[in-house]
Amino acid sequence: MKSRLIVVASVCSLLLGLLQSCKLDVTPRDRYTDVTVWANENNAKLYLLDQYSVLGDFAFGTMPLGYANNTDALTDLIKNTSISSGNGTANMVAFNPASITAANPTFSYWVDGYKKIFAINNFLNGTNQYQTFSDSTTRNVYHAEARFLRAYVYFWLVKLHGSVILLEKPVTDNNNPRSSEDECWNFIARDLAFAAQYLPETRATADLGRATKGAAYALLARTWLYAASVAEYDKKQYNSDPLTGVPTAKAPQYYRNAAAAAQAVVDLEAKGVYQLLPQFTNVFSTKNNKELIWGFNYIRPSLTNTFDRDYAPPADVPAYGAKGVPTAELSDAFEMADGRSFSWTNPAMAASPYRGREPRFYGTILFHGGTWKGRTLNIATGTDAYIDYGSVAEPKRTVTGYYLRKYVDSTNVDPIRNAGEQQSIELRYAEVLLIHAEALAKTGQYAKAKEMLDKVRKRAGLPGVTATSEADLMAAVEHERIVELAFEGHRYWDLRRWRKAHIVLNNQRVHGHRPILQADGSVRYEVVDSDKQDRFFAANTYYIPLPAAEIVNNTALSQIQGW
Repeated sequence: MKSRLIVVASVCSLLLGLLQSCKLDVTPRDRYTDVTVWANENNAKLYLLDQYSVLGDFAFGTMPLGYANNTDALTDLIKNTSISSGNGTANMVAFNPASITAANPTFSYWVDGYKKIFAINNFLNGTNQYQTFSDSTTRNVYHAEARFLRAYVYFWLVKLHGSVILLEKPVTDNNNPRSSEDECWNFIARDLAFAAQYLPETRATADLGRATKGAAYALLARTWLYAASVAEYDKKQYNSDPLTGVPTAKAPQYYRNAAAAAQAVVDLEAKGVYQLLPQFTNVFSTKNNKELIWGFNYIRPSLTNTFDRDYAPPADVPAYGAKGVPTAELSDAFEMADGRSFSWTNPAMAASPYRGREPRFYGTILFHGGTWKGRTLNIATGTDAYIDYGSVAEPKRTVTGYYLRKYVDSTNVDPIRNAGEQQSIELRYAEVLLIHAEALAKTGQYAKAKEMLDKVRKRAGLPGVTATSEADLMAAVEHERIVELAFEGHRYWDLRRWRKAHIVLNNQRVHGHRPILQADGSVRYEVVDSDKQDRFFAANTYYIPLPAAEIVNNTALSQIQGW
């Protein structure tokens, strides 16, 4: 699928255009057009492959703000260096959530999401109506793939808005009401359960990147975990809309559902389908590896990304780089190699803060004195040196004393000429193990929850956790999700589903460690304020408003209360 997606895009866009235009054609020719598209199995397959473009919308934690890493830039993990609109939009939202309004929701995916749902529903309806596939088994596999993609689109809409419009078939009018949030999560789960039933466990080389049984179960586990979290933590404290929230009584069952779906993925490890790679860094530099469950493939020269150009240290990319940089809060979260917590109050650790840390630290963050592309990084002076946040509109240098390592291609020596082709990961096995651990902790299966956590930690060479209670296990889960999944776009949504964002992200600032060379050649690290003002998370933004224009156009659609 890697290169095929590129080839079929224009063809499928034409097919989609034909389908959309036939809605306006009242002559019998519209039926002929439908037959042309749906009676041909290859046409239908190309049409379905084009729907995978949705993964590109969210590659590298882009989310609906339109820039890579903006999801984590709204949290304590990444600091965007710009103060200007565009590259610095995440900063503006973090400082002033009042910029989110119904007239300008900022996190805007509604229109694009429903365009994709429209296209997928056309596929399901058209292939049913015209009996596109030669037998029911083939049809079920293709429909499972389509419903998996529809579930992924709805997953984004629901975690943004909670209560959205559920469309299972093509519609002929624009008067459709919202469904309850609980109904929405269950709708997604039904699509994914169907997908898991019929999708294959593995794909041939030519079809790598297409949905599999493991991808369906992994996304199902994530879906039930989100629904369970809302049920447990929301309790209608932040929104009075009758359609938002999930009944608290449903939390235990939804956690059990999440655990069961995650277990189905774990069972595939025993069959050799998935595994944790021995080396953490290789997960992000080796395409289609066995830890990857679902991701978006880039391939030069036709389909590339700008990740290296935007996030490498500036000495790699003159006039570019360092759009976002890791925070001191993230750096400090990584343990020592022996499992001790890192602390600046420990004299030995403070004297050599980047020596003897766990492997994930070195696979995630670039730091002063570290080796990168054959050179020693100098963040005290020179091209890669620290600069105060806000002193320049577009500094393109670190404002925290750190640079990104994870996802940046260390072999790309000229990111300007050679646009990136590293793979963006949407689902991987380590996340499933952490989902499993959380769901098991919530259902009282503490020993097995610890086992799942320890599998992730063992790969990092760390000792197992000592937690024996739900509270301790949840603290361990949150820690592992921070350090294991950094820059993969989870932290912001975790804080939202746990209803902790208004605590962790409110009246807080992120920091950095500025290296200062001393006369004797040693380095002193100064804690710096990398925000220069407090962040603020408004509790009403746990539910993003629906676009005001949609309320006007759809008389059956009501705005989420509070907006």
